[in-house]
Amino acid sequence: MSATKKNWPTLPLGIRLLIAAHSMSVDAFSRNDGSAVNRRLMNLFDPKASPSRKPDNGVVSSDIVVDTTRKLWFRLYSNTTTAGKMFIPIVVYFHGGGFAYMAANSMSYDDLCKRLAREIPAVVVSVNYRLSPEHRYPSQYEDGFDVLKFIDNPDFEGFSAFGNTDTSSNKAFFIAGDSAGGNLAHHVALKACQHQFSRLKLRGVIALQPFFGGEERTESELKLAGAPLISVKRTDWMWKAFLPHGYNRDHQVVNVFGPNAVDISDLPFPPTLVFIGGFDPLQDWQRTYVEGLNKSGKHVYKIEYPNAIHGFYAFPQLPDTSLLMAEIKNFVLKQLDQ
Repeated sequence: MSATKKNWPTLPLGIRLLIAAHSMSVDAFSRNDGSAVNRRLMNLFDPKASPSRKPDNGVVSSDIVVDTTRKLWFRLYSNTTTAGKMFIPIVVYFHGGGFAYMAANSMSYDDLCKRLAREIPAVVVSVNYRLSPEHRYPSQYEDGFDVLKFIDNPDFEGFSAFGNTDTSSNKAFFIAGDSAGGNLAHHVALKACQHQFSRLKLRGVIALQPFFGGEERTESELKLAGAPLISVKRTDWMWKAFLPHGYNRDHQVVNVFGPNAVDISDLPFPPTLVFIGGFDPLQDWQRTYVEGLNKSGKHVYKIEYPNAIHGFYAFPQLPDTSLLMAEIKNFVLKQLDQ
């Protein structure tokens, strides 16, 4: 059963056009067998934003290189109104895009991370990880964890340079991400919660409509097969382009609580906030994720927006986006009070 167009929530014309353009570019510039993406043409539909040393509504940013050989870098954001204050949390953010598209400096993610830095407020580290299919699993997870080790190094002075005067060995940080970045947030947090950092302390995970899956077709995937932005055809392609050759969607990094799952019951996995949209084909997998965390004895908080499409948070004019920002802020403050 597929949802008809009259079932979809009404979206402003500008948003519908942006979604249509992105969907067209993904389909047109990606090879069907999952082996290649035409980056030159894709970039025409993915405008980039430069870092800003001049405050943009109170937020400044700069790009920090971690490893030139793999072009690993991150964009660092800070709210200038917090300058000189102690204990400003750090949010390490992973952008979405099915592991194959978008970047830390994509205009939509630059805007989103500025808003996080402004409204939490927080220092935001937006990771520009390698993309598939040129770089398949586990490249993205390795990049994410290497950025954590980089900012944990006492030689990295980026936080104090942006006004965070907390010099303790207990800097609170959160790992966040949307869609594929939400998947990354989970797996990087799994590794981080077992690692002894020198000055960082993991306090939570924030997953915006995280990208999980499996060989089984869920009810939401069948019902919302023709959803805007994300469709079953596109997600199948993304997994094919991401996984090593010979593996299917029941791989443990895709179906995290499926037949090949790693038992996390005894791991100190942090509290997790999960956002789900009622018009997202991935919603059943996201609920399975929440259930899996619960069954593993972890603290998990689920927020559902019945009329939200996948990626709604990229559009600040949508009412649910402001609600999401408020929930993220409340979650961060709650975990800092623990």
